[in-house]
Amino acid sequence: MERTVSVVGLGKLGSPLAACVAAKGFRVIGVDLDPRKVEDINQGRAPVFEPQLEDTIRASAGRLTAHDDVAAAIAESEITFIVVATPSEADGSFSLRYVLASCEAIGRALRAKAARHLVVLTSTVMPGSTGGIVRETLERASGKRVGRDFGLCYNPEFIALGSVIHDFLNPDFLLIGESDPQSGDILEALYRQVCENQPGVARMNFVNAEIAKLSVNTYVTTKISFANMLARICEALPDADVDVVSGALGLDTRIGIKYLKGAVGYGGPCFPRDNRALVALARQLGAPADIAHVTDSFNRAQVSWLADLVERSLEPGSPAGILGLTYKPNTDVVEQAVGLLLAEELCVRGISVVAYDPSGKRNLFACMKGAIRFADSAAACISEADTVVLATPWQAFADIPGDKWARSDRPRVVIDCWRTLAFLCEQPGVFYLPLGRGELQSVPLRQSVGQRS
Repeated sequence: MERTVSVVGLGKLGSPLAACVAAKGFRVIGVDLDPRKVEDINQGRAPVFEPQLEDTIRASAGRLTAHDDVAAAIAESEITFIVVATPSEADGSFSLRYVLASCEAIGRALRAKAARHLVVLTSTVMPGSTGGIVRETLERASGKRVGRDFGLCYNPEFIALGSVIHDFLNPDFLLIGESDPQSGDILEALYRQVCENQPGVARMNFVNAEIAKLSVNTYVTTKISFANMLARICEALPDADVDVVSGALGLDTRIGIKYLKGAVGYGGPCFPRDNRALVALARQLGAPADIAHVTDSFNRAQVSWLADLVERSLEPGSPAGILGLTYKPNTDVVEQAVGLLLAEELCVRGISVVAYDPSGKRNLFACMKGAIRFADSAAACISEADTVVLATPWQAFADIPGDKWARSDRPRVVIDCWRTLAFLCEQPGVFYLPLGRGELQSVPLRQSVGQRS
């Protein structure tokens, strides 16, 4: 008989997780306090912006339902995934307020259940949390013991918004922190049925899994920042090209090419905060975390550096254009997005900004303070700007014909953070500046940085 799975939290990760598991043949019960998300799931709609999510929900063939009753979901399922937010605190650590509230409700439901149940915590938490206050809360609310009466696993996902469905179904590896071997076996067996590849599985105790989650993302941010450092070096040397350099580095099996794209700073809801959380953990323990700390500082400085470049290229009083306000293509998430941070920085400097993003979340952007306007299209954004920055490499921007970027009176400066507009290098009426290449030194210095202040 196929297992029934419940998923508490139907947000950016919870909804895709529930949809993928249901599409692979499991019965899945989603639980969320937001009635809109519950209705969307029950009507076969995607409750969050994510490519392929609605198709995956429809592929579940009625096996995916949702409501707001945790107790009923626990009673009807054998495995429960907790996928709720763990907001960052001021010191960089993670808040457990939503996790613990979920654990209280799940624990009360387990008290009334005779059959063994597996609780899987997917939300990212600080090391020591799963085997500490999470376990204690579940045991106190249920009156039962973890590992004896019910199982507990820590199982964070390594996915990227915009490709969550693919990443969940084709993970590089599975990370499982387990209370006991039986619980780990059950969770691994579920993934073996769901995954479309054959990922490696790392099974361990809770604290090692918690450290591993933060470590993976911190290592990736370090690699990204190293590539960005190379880009800044290449920009200062004639004929240097960061893509050529990183291409050579990527051939070394000790390094690899993934995340070695020299461009601008990383953003989003995972990389920045996991990096800072590892720093916070080290600080609490009195251990050194200099590499993680410098990586975060270097990343923050990239926005100011890019703003300096934009300001130098602008005619006095002219607006800057920014294409892309989400932290990456194919998502509507703007958390720590370079384009959005750049817009804010330019506004602080008194520079007017016109922006556009294909995600269509104009209402969110309209909450920003400062001299920023939102264009109705990418073409309109380009036409209104003296200098245009391609901050997020949406495919729609690369599809804009070359003549739409051009200007007849004087060349329009186009700063391409991702080097996706190479066809503009020969376009009349455009001064094309790809980051990571030596020709960046030829930027037209129309004004001195700080002149406006």
